[in-house]
Amino acid sequence: MRLSARNQLAGEVVEIEEGAVNGVVKIRLDGGQSVVNATITMDSIKELGLGVSKKATAVIKASDVIVGVD
Repeated sequence: MRLSARNQLAGEVVEIEEGAVNGVVKIRLDGGQSVVNATITMDSIKELGLGVSKKATAVIKASDVIVGVD
């Protein structure tokens, strides 16, 4: 599959917090630098076959990123 989003971060699912409608998928990036948290529907989690230790890619598409400090 080809995507227009250029920010694609490969890793492994380390945890899934299941909710009634949505869940939070935690992905440890290859190299272990950090963990990405993605909130998606439980239907999507099931349709994608996501589970702990499975490979997944976080795809980030944003027109603006805001960073702030005190």
